[in-house]
Amino acid sequence: MNNAKAITFGIQHLLAMYAGAILVPLIIGGALGFNTEQMTYLVAIDILMCGIATLLQVWSGKFVGIGLPVVLGCTFTALTPIITIGHSAGIGAIYGAIIASGAIIVLISGFFGKLVKFFPPVVTGSVVSIIGISLLPTAITNFGGGVADAPDFGSTTNLLLGFTALITIIVIYRFTTGFMRAISILMGIIVGTVLGMILGVVDFTPVKEAGWLHMVQPFYFGAPEFHLEPIITMTLVAMVSLVESTGVYHALSDICKKPIGSKDLAKGYRAEGLASIIGGIFNAFPYTTYSQNVGLVQITGVKERKVIFITGGMLVVLGFLPKAAALTQIIPTPVLGAAMIAMFGTVITQGMKMLAPEINKSMENALIVACAVGLGVGVSIVPEVFKNLPETLSILFANGIVTGSITAIALNIVFNMIGRSKTETQLNTMSQSDTVKR
Repeated sequence: MNNAKAITFGIQHLLAMYAGAILVPLIIGGALGFNTEQMTYLVAIDILMCGIATLLQVWSGKFVGIGLPVVLGCTFTALTPIITIGHSAGIGAIYGAIIASGAIIVLISGFFGKLVKFFPPVVTGSVVSIIGISLLPTAITNFGGGVADAPDFGSTTNLLLGFTALITIIVIYRFTTGFMRAISILMGIIVGTVLGMILGVVDFTPVKEAGWLHMVQPFYFGAPEFHLEPIITMTLVAMVSLVESTGVYHALSDICKKPIGSKDLAKGYRAEGLASIIGGIFNAFPYTTYSQNVGLVQITGVKERKVIFITGGMLVVLGFLPKAAALTQIIPTPVLGAAMIAMFGTVITQGMKMLAPEINKSMENALIVACAVGLGVGVSIVPEVFKNLPETLSILFANGIVTGSITAIALNIVFNMIGRSKTETQLNTMSQSDTVKR
């Protein structure tokens, strides 16, 4: 493949993942009250780290890198935990937890395959569903304007912007295929922002104030702090991400006709852990494989790693350009809300897709999901429910992701791993199937 074609396909991959990549820092920075300068840095460093994480993963070395055409971006599963940690323990605790969880992933990468049995679809599907549902209030609030008690919340202008962006996403997704479908959310953001410019609600001040070039620096937002509850939370999130990434690795292995073994998976896990460590040091986020880019590989049939190296390089370059990062701040809040609804809704449906066959297998699995999702979402809405527990437990279980994850893991062990013979499980499944038919 010549360089011109490789660059073209590299730009396609960049556009396919760009909306997801910029939404994470915009949501987190907005939730934590960052100012314009801080938001610009956060978006820029995130884009740069997406590039570094991608390069680490696509490069197949002795220690890190799965060596497949995979693009990495911020994981949406970390959104709620990061915001919760930021509000309860401070920004330093966020990055301490990200660094520590990344180090833990690197340490366990060699035998994580043995831990996967504790994260079957009934567990990971429950966790993904909890995360997606917990994010919806943020999406809807932004859809209405961003501040629920503001005078213009839910105004005609805000709703017009939000619905225009959302309808654009839906129309493009419905009536296009391939690359255009892959960038439907990005196109919705662009159309909504253009309408915002026409209506006079777009402020270009962040772009004017941003410089053309900057240097990144470690611990821009302060030194990391290491606390047990945030570390446990982010480690659980990282493990769930690894389970999802494992599926992506195998999918790409099939597409590329390149068999992968346990050593290859371990290198892939280490790359994600190392990316989180570096991300924490430079005040970015944990990173995971982006499935939309896998879809793009399948659609285009272009499997060369050279293309992904180009994508990673372009992301790194963009990370040094503050004006490019500041452009993301002109997006009207309702337009961001529309993109969030589509993306967070997709997270929920992904969880449902994982859970549907598991629920049909047995009533036990249905009860696992019911309790895990019920407790996880419930605690996310009413975190004060455990306030009378000892302080350590109260802090730990006030996080809905942790509560839901521990519930799902524990119940899966009780119902599906302890004292159940293979024959008994098969008979139970057949009995449940007969019950459903009746």
